Parts: sequence; structure tokens; C-alpha cells
Amino acid sequence: MDYIPIFVLVLSFIGLLAVGTPVAWSISISSVLTMLVSIPAMPAFTTVSQRMGTGLDSFALLAIPFFILSGQLMNKGGIAHRLIAFAKTLVGSLPGGLALINVIGAMLMGAIAGSAMASASAMGSILGPEMEKEGYSREFGAAVNITSATTGLIIPPSNVLIVYSLASGGVSIAALFLAGYIPGILTGIFLMIVASFWAKKKKYKLGEKSSLKEIVKTFIAAVPSLFLLIIVIGGIVTGVFTATEASAIAVLYTLVLGFIYKEITIKSLPEILLDSSSTTAVVMLLIGASMSMSWVMSFENIPQDISTTLLAISDNPIIILLIINLLLLFVGIFMDMTPAVLIFTPIFLPVVTSIGMDPVHFGIIMVLNLCIGLCTPPVGSVLFVGVGVAQTTIQKVMKPLLPLFLAMVVALFLVTYFPQLTLWLPSLFDL
Repeated sequence: MDYIPIFVLVLSFIGLLAVGTPVAWSISISSVLTMLVSIPAMPAFTTVSQRMGTGLDSFALLAIPFFILSGQLMNKGGIAHRLIAFAKTLVGSLPGGLALINVIGAMLMGAIAGSAMASASAMGSILGPEMEKEGYSREFGAAVNITSATTGLIIPPSNVLIVYSLASGGVSIAALFLAGYIPGILTGIFLMIVASFWAKKKKYKLGEKSSLKEIVKTFIAAVPSLFLLIIVIGGIVTGVFTATEASAIAVLYTLVLGFIYKEITIKSLPEILLDSSSTTAVVMLLIGASMSMSWVMSFENIPQDISTTLLAISDNPIIILLIINLLLLFVGIFMDMTPAVLIFTPIFLPVVTSIGMDPVHFGIIMVLNLCIGLCTPPVGSVLFVGVGVAQTTIQKVMKPLLPLFLAMVVALFLVTYFPQLTLWLPSLFDL
């Protein structure tokens, strides 16, 4: 086994990140340096650049800019307010009611928008001040908002699951979308349990119980927003349209809804389109760079070498999955989700399939794993958004954040070792 390419790849990538090089550049440069181990400079540069281009040549990836745009339209279109109002009537009177509203609102918003940062921004800006007014600490509110925002990356539609489908060589997007529901809801329930216990311990104020009339009224107001889930997921699962076509339909639907709610105007569209374009550009650059690194690793036989090493440690599936989970948790601390999925799927997928794991199951495990990384320093994007919206500091948020981390880890290990939590829904549709 030749360890030189692995050492060059890992050391150069970590070194570049350590000196503050942007992630996409770190991935690209370390890919070129790794290729230089085997081939001359000019072919190395041209191969990596070609692979960056061809890595983006996928019809499935067209769904990502559309879902990003639909997420922006939802964020600006008054959908969050209606979802929060509905969640408030359901759980507002329970211990930690406003925290529970945050979790349910984030699950609904994330499921519709598919963006953790959009959810953290919307929920934090709307619920944060209200939680403070009711006596909740700013740090606790921020911690709940940060962790609950990630549930939308597991509950479909999810851009990250589309990326995993691409990286895995074509795992069914419909199966992945269906597989994400129970793990995402389970994670949300665990977060709600911890938030409720914390609120009870701190003796936070209870809200008023809503009448059936109020519940029905807020539900009716939220129905047009929730109906998007039926259109998108129902259309994909029944084969009426592909995930890419569904993303375009989501844009059209949310645009019309925004105009009906009078929250979006013709004047506000250029700003929404510009924000969506800049986010798409960043994501696509990361995808292109990560696809080139994945190809370089395959060229240097790095996935096969790592697979052989892992299987040499143990042939016990429980031990192997534990090692992979710990490695992914560590990776998530230092790397953004999209490149992590693209780089580590080709490494770990052959290992888990060799021990009999379904690729759909592993996809949900990987995404759930990396969601935890989004809430941790030094590169946790959702952590920074949540802290910024709450106008507090990471140091102050860490104490209430730790029990919520633990809840997410418990959910992760349940999903890992009980496959039916993930595979039951896809099996109902023969996916």
C-alpha cells in the first residue's frame, strides 16, 4: 500500500485550511499536489481543472440552484411567520413552549426551504426577540435555533441528499428523500425533549393554551405553504417529475405564493435573485473542487487503501460503523457539508456496502453526522448564523448547546444501528 498520496493529500489540505485558505481553493490545490506524486505538472493541472468542469456536468445538479432560489423566496415570502403561528398553537402551552415552536417551525421551514441557514436566519430573527421577552435566555434561544435548523437538511427536499446521490453513483433521490423523514423527525423530537427539560429546570414561563378554533385558523393559513411538500415529494415519489423538475416547480409555486401574501414585490426580486446566485456560485465551486478531489483519490487508489485498512481493523459491522461515525463527526467539525459528502462518500460507501449496509441508509447517516458539524466551531456555518442573529457569542452559547448536541448524537446512533428507521418508508414505495 502506497501511503505517500494519502499523506500529501491530508497534510496539504489541513495545512492550507490552517493558514486560512478558502475551502474550495484548499481542495483544488491539495488535489493538484497529490496528482504531482504520480504525473508531471502540466497533466496534473489540466486533469484537475477538467474534472472540476465535468463534475458539474450533471442534470441532477440543476435542482440545487432552483431549491436555493425557492428557499430564498420562502424566506422573504412570509412563509416562516405562518409556520411559526401554526406551531405556536400546537405546543405553545407546553414547558419550553417557545423553544418547541422553534424546533417545529425549523423542521417545517427546513422541509420546505431545504436550507439550514435560511431556517436559522428566519426562526432566529422572528422567535429570538419573543423568547427574550418571555424570559428565556438569549443563549438558550440561539442554541435551540442552531441545532433545530439542521433538521431541514435531513427532512426533504434536501440539496445535500441530491449531492450524496451524485457522489454515490446514482442512489435514488426519491428513496433518499423518503428515508430522511423519520430520522429528521426523530432528531427534532429529541431536541424538543432536551429543550423542554432545560426550560422546566430554568422555570421559564408557560404560554397560553390555544383553542381548537385558533389551531384550525393557523393551520388553514399554513396549508398553502405545507402543500408545497405534497407537490414536490409526491411528484418525485410517484414519478410525475424528477427532482430537478420538482425544484423548478417549487420556485414557481413559492413565487406565486409570495405575491399572493404580498410579501414579495417586483422590486424585491433582483435582490432575491442576486442572493440566490451568489449562494449557488459558492456551492457549485465547492462541488466542482470536491468532484476533482474525489477523482484524484480514485486515481491514486486512496478509497481502496482506506477501505482495506478499516476492514483489517475489524469485520464487525458495529465496530466499523462506530469508527466511520466518529471519523465523520471529526470531519464535520473542520469541513463544510457539501465537500465532505462528495469527498468521503467514495471512501466510506464501499466499506459499508461490503458489510451489507444499504447505500440509502448510509446516506442518511452521513448527512445526519455532518449536520452536527454545522453546529460546531471552527467552520460551523449554521452556528455562526445563529449566533449572529441572536447577537451573542459562541462561548456563551456552548453551555446550552452541549445537551442539544448530545440529543443529536443519540439520534444519530439510533439511526445508525436501527436501519428500519431509515428504510421503512422507501420500502413502502418499493424504492
